[in-house]
Amino acid sequence: MTDHPGVSEPAKPANPAGSEALASPEALASPGNPDAQVGADAPGIPGKPTAASRTTLSRIMSHNDTNLLGTVHGGVIMKLVDDAAGAVAGRHSGGPAVTASMDEMAFLEPVRVGDLVHVKAQVNWTGRTSMEVGVRVMAERWNESTPATQVGSAYLVFAAVDADGKPRRVPPVVPETERDRRRWQEAQIRRTHRLARRRAIMELRERGAG
Repeated sequence: MTDHPGVSEPAKPANPAGSEALASPEALASPGNPDAQVGADAPGIPGKPTAASRTTLSRIMSHNDTNLLGTVHGGVIMKLVDDAAGAVAGRHSGGPAVTASMDEMAFLEPVRVGDLVHVKAQVNWTGRTSMEVGVRVMAERWNESTPATQVGSAYLVFAAVDADGKPRRVPPVVPETERDRRRWQEAQIRRTHRLARRRAIMELRERGAG
C-alpha cells in the first residue's frame, strides 16, 4: 500500500475492451466525445481535486463491537466504511448523497478489541450524478507506536440527490497524480463490469421468462 488514503492497491486489472488503453478523464470530458456523459464535467460546475474531499475516520474498537468469535464484527467495519465514504461523497458533491451500491468489500485481516481503526476514503471517479468512493481500512494497537496494517478495502457508489430526493449533478473529480488517474481508470473498469453484468442478468431473465 502507498501513503495515499482512501483506496486499496489491487493488481493492475486487464482492460476489458481489449488492448487499447482506457481513455483518460480529460479525454472523456472533451467536447465531441460520444462517451462524454460518463465522467464528464457538468456544465457550469467546476471540478474538484481529489484531495478536496479526502477524509479519514478513526475509532477505537471496544467489546461492544465484537462477534461471537471475539473479533470485531464485519458489520461494524462496514458501517464505518459507509460513514466515511458518505462524508466524502457529501463533501465532493456539496450536498446530500446516498449509498447506491457497495461494489466490493474485502476483509483482509481480523480487527480486535483495542485496535485503533482508521478508515480512509476518497472519490475515485464521477459521472453525471454518481461517484465511486474508494476506501482503505487500517488498524493499529491503540497504545503502541507500531505501523498500521491494512485490514480491509471497499468501493462504494453514491448518488447525489437534492432536497426532493431527485438526482443532481456532481462536480467532476480532478485527479492530481498518476496514482489518482490510474484509480480513475480502474473505477471506469468496475463501472463497465457492473453495467455488463446487469445487462447479462437481465437478458438471462428475459430468456427464462419467454
